[in-house]
Amino acid sequence: SSGQPTQFSLGQNYPNPFNPVTNFQFSIVNRQLTILKVYDLLGREVATLVNEVKQPGTYTVQWDASGVASGIYFYRLQAGDFTQTKNLILLR
Repeated sequence: SSGQPTQFSLGQNYPNPFNPVTNFQFSIVNRQLTILKVYDLLGREVATLVNEVKQPGTYTVQWDASGVASGIYFYRLQAGDFTQTKNLILLR
């Protein structure tokens, strides 16, 4: 085993609920333009955490939401044809 992921995945952020910092973990299986963004409930983009070509592997990205209001948000990973969206809660 090469230790490389065999499937795309987007994990649940941790901790969740969080205040004010949380982590996202995702895996990609081949070299892809990888985009990870956070959106509010109305679908407005709040943060772009990743927007670059990534090599195969598992990554962890941290988000400091100090300047954002409490509430429910969504985060979406796009890598090639793979797209997955999950929600998170910022509690102050």
